Amino acid sequence: MENPSNQDNANLNRRSFLTRASMIGGAALLPLAARARDNQCDNDDQGRINKDDVDILIAAEIAEALAVTTYMNIINVAPFYTRLPAADQSYIMAALQEEMSHYLLEESVTGKGTPFTTFYYPPGMFKNAQTTLNTLTTLEDAFIAAYLVGVRNFSTRDLRVTAARIMGIESDHRTLARDIAGDVDPVDGGPLATITGAEGVAEPVTPADNNGYERTLKWTDISQAVAALTPFVSIQAAGAAGFDTSVSFKFMPFTPTLPSPLGDFISFGG
Repeated sequence: MENPSNQDNANLNRRSFLTRASMIGGAALLPLAARARDNQCDNDDQGRINKDDVDILIAAEIAEALAVTTYMNIINVAPFYTRLPAADQSYIMAALQEEMSHYLLEESVTGKGTPFTTFYYPPGMFKNAQTTLNTLTTLEDAFIAAYLVGVRNFSTRDLRVTAARIMGIESDHRTLARDIAGDVDPVDGGPLATITGAEGVAEPVTPADNNGYERTLKWTDISQAVAALTPFVSIQAAGAAGFDTSVSFKFMPFTPTLPSPLGDFISFGG
């Protein structure tokens, strides 16, 4: 954790967010694009990607960095985590590994890391189990919707298929976040009866609310994902959203360990 001091974040607003992200992250339009053309990959357009693809990928990188930061701090900071059943703890650790692998996969395409590495959260995040799982579910709602934007709008088959694969994993993570609510220890205020996701409505954990598990948000443009992410990366937007701006959390990348390779945007490895 660190005190917020990043002036780029302080001056950021929603309108400039995607433009700045694209300028920072999209400069090297990609060793992978050339590789795809060289390999004559079986794509709609022989592997070429465009600026809109890069915009989506950079937004996805920022989302994955935020996801890594969230899961890492649940594990390292949240007191309720150590009182969850061992299976739940293992699932959360696995989710952390998967989110990091997604980030690295996208970074391999853009050639640049996320332009935003400092994140803000609502008051009580990582301290209060209800707040933490509500926020995690909200983020997973947004991640699912963002990858579906990629499925809708990416220009190549490889990008669309990979986005669909990652979206399926994010859907698993949302289910995990909702499911472990019932396993929260009484010491931490559990078991939790409801979870509030992106819809802003408290939904019952038991019996399972299928609408909550299956929600897509119906986003059609990456700007909708940008709007959802902005309070987490901008101290100005965070303050306007009522987030706790007295403390920030840094993205700490690492080398993930997966049971099998995730694959890449050219060779689908599983």
